[in-house]
Amino acid sequence: MRININADMGEGYGHYDIGDDDAILKIVKSVNVACGQHAGDPTVMRRVCLAAQANGVSIGAHPGFNDVWGFGRRQIRMSASDLEYLVAYQLGALAAMAAYAGAKVTHVKPHGALNNMAAVDADYALAIGRAIRTVDPSLYYLALSHSEMEKAALKLDLPLAREAFIDRHYDDDGNLQSRTIAGSVIKDPQLAIARTIRMIEDGEIISVNGKRMPTRFDSLCIHGDEPTAIAVAAAVRQGVEAAGIKVVTLPEMMAG
Repeated sequence: MRININADMGEGYGHYDIGDDDAILKIVKSVNVACGQHAGDPTVMRRVCLAAQANGVSIGAHPGFNDVWGFGRRQIRMSASDLEYLVAYQLGALAAMAAYAGAKVTHVKPHGALNNMAAVDADYALAIGRAIRTVDPSLYYLALSHSEMEKAALKLDLPLAREAFIDRHYDDDGNLQSRTIAGSVIKDPQLAIARTIRMIEDGEIISVNGKRMPTRFDSLCIHGDEPTAIAVAAAVRQGVEAAGIKVVTLPEMMAG
């Protein structure tokens, strides 16, 4: 058995860092790099891409709303065409910075509120997909399983990788429980290990109310900006490998 583990990173700006990118890079095998809207800037993007390439970690774009103040976690309504161009703009920016590392971007995963909205809004999900198709149709659309993003990737005939989450609770409808609810983020490493191994071995996610939902997924995400991210990610990586499950890059995972 094998799985990809990814993390969101490069979410600092200028002299400010959020999360321990260097430590996360030694644990995960794919990263989703902020592209300069909710966080990140050219210097940060270049640095993360160089470090990812040096650690044998595949690189993905992590586009979000133009919302540094709210860290991209505030919902913004805009036309589908405006969103499409905003995402395309960010994909181009990261591709340029990845070139400095001699690397190629391999996937796209929306950030924060954009990810949550696109999971349930077909227009937003399709706008992201059209941006991917226009900029680089070889990029995997890394989409929450059962979401409108998954449907959009299939409709647009884009490479699709399905995602589930190590450190987030789920509602009974298969969507992530809102961060406004206390306890929605899992911070206990032992709980995270047990949940992750069960998810991989049984091919299902368990809602916060105990509902079992068979789910296809290729990659599992850990949020790099959480204070507990390193402890949880390191414990999960160790626990997964102890269970005989190999952790690989996203392209390796999708290559079967």
